[in-house]
Amino acid sequence: MQPIHTLHDFFVRSGAEVNLYHLGRRVTPCELATLAAFEAGDQPWPAPWQGQARLGLVFRLGDMSDPVIWFLALPLDEQGHLSPAPRDAFLQRLLETLSRSVESVGREDGEAVDNLMKDNPLAFTPSLPFQAMLHARATLALGRPASEHLEPAEAYLSGQQGFDWQALGLQGLADFAVRMEADDQTRLAVRLPELPGEVLASLCYCLEHVDISDALAGALRERGEAAARAGDIEGFCACVRAMAGADGRLAGAWFDALLADADACGPDLLAAMAGRGWHHLEHGERLPRFLGRLAECQSADFMTVARDLALIPRLRLPVLMTLREAPTDSPIGRRLAALTR
Repeated sequence: MQPIHTLHDFFVRSGAEVNLYHLGRRVTPCELATLAAFEAGDQPWPAPWQGQARLGLVFRLGDMSDPVIWFLALPLDEQGHLSPAPRDAFLQRLLETLSRSVESVGREDGEAVDNLMKDNPLAFTPSLPFQAMLHARATLALGRPASEHLEPAEAYLSGQQGFDWQALGLQGLADFAVRMEADDQTRLAVRLPELPGEVLASLCYCLEHVDISDALAGALRERGEAAARAGDIEGFCACVRAMAGADGRLAGAWFDALLADADACGPDLLAAMAGRGWHHLEHGERLPRFLGRLAECQSADFMTVARDLALIPRLRLPVLMTLREAPTDSPIGRRLAALTR
């Protein structure tokens, strides 16, 4: 048998049933081929977050009845490629554990595999919305029923009366977001103006990971602008984040309007755009405008955000060119000059 040098090798040669998910910027499916090319050094990680490739791995080995879930944060170098040493150490530990406990692979609980996450420097704990969205996506992909929280969420979001919104569970909202169809989005767009702020925020934390219809995108913009007028920064930014999955025309138009308003461009808004709507910044005029506003915002960590965006393969060259070509008397130029003092 050929030696196992990568995580991709392990999953392929072990015959594991595996589903991979990006867990950095958004919870979205990840092709096994993407992991293979990344580990081979053929391509940088497509959606880096804070210098890491964050992955959710949902898999079964042998006769496991329930899948094991790993959360791995693989360190990246300055070009967005894998820093292999931590991965190699984890892989060696994995293979040693399995060689000592071969019989455990077929056991019901897969204890030996699951225990690898304990005291593992690559392991991390995603936020609750990320965990809920991973569970929602994985159960759907595996053909399993949604959680018991979906039905009350559907009832409430469709406008049925007699249900206390305070009893809604985040998992139900995540299941709804992953499984909603065109009619569900249409009804939700009508319902959106009436939602309490707490429900809106939790719902948006789930919607930011899925594609949304034009009608729902329009409703989110209206609700977000109303929240901004009312001074509800959390609700406003939640709506901006939820526009991540909107058509580029609609999301881009709102981003342009916000970036044109200096008073709107606080650190929370800029973080929402960069963290969830980064792909809408892939625009010849919008990206320099965003970086300019970021430089103007003294409470924003300009270089941390700029470096993080520059790790995204499709944004790397545009970001670096914008920084390099910035006039010395521009907000970007002054920020860069201040860093060299």
